[in-house]
Amino acid sequence: MSLREQVTRALRAAIISGELEPGAVYSAPSLGARFNVSATPVREAMLDLVRENLVTTVRNKGFRVTAIDEGDLDEITELRMLIEPPLMARVTPIIPAGDMPMLREMAEAIVAGAREGDLVAYTEADRAFHLRLLDYAGNQRICSLISGLRGRTRLYGLAALYESGELEASAREHHTILDAVERNEPAAVQELMVNHIAQVRGRWAGPAKAQNVT
Repeated sequence: MSLREQVTRALRAAIISGELEPGAVYSAPSLGARFNVSATPVREAMLDLVRENLVTTVRNKGFRVTAIDEGDLDEITELRMLIEPPLMARVTPIIPAGDMPMLREMAEAIVAGAREGDLVAYTEADRAFHLRLLDYAGNQRICSLISGLRGRTRLYGLAALYESGELEASAREHHTILDAVERNEPAAVQELMVNHIAQVRGRWAGPAKAQNVT
């Protein structure tokens, strides 16, 4: 792994865990000192994170950690609800049985990341799993859209969910979805996806907001 990749992973972990605070601006030199590297690999890494929507550039100052509010989360959740559940129902009958061991392995990687508290591994595995399932539809525009939407929310509240023990429960829902895929039950898959996305939104917002999620 190159120094740039190492720094990118370290910064991503710091953002996801909340060590680098949403809305705060950080300069490359200050982050370099924090992570014991020069400013150059930090700048390079931050440009990678800009493409992931985790930070934005601030002219002559550095990089601002992306903040996301309740309205953003509601809109992103609504879009995911409109796209992912019906699309998953459509692809369920065409997912090859021979692909199930690979999909199970991908789902278990999500569980492992949640169990171990490796939030970077968790988010990367979760993203890869969902995009792999959507890829069966053969619509790259949809995959790109969902990837971008997930990039806007991947950091939100994960550390708190891990501390409360809820993250692993969320991770295990991916195996339940695959159970329904194996049984070739498109309607069940669609319902599970609706519940999964709704519960994720509820966990992001806490109990009060979760009561309003449908």
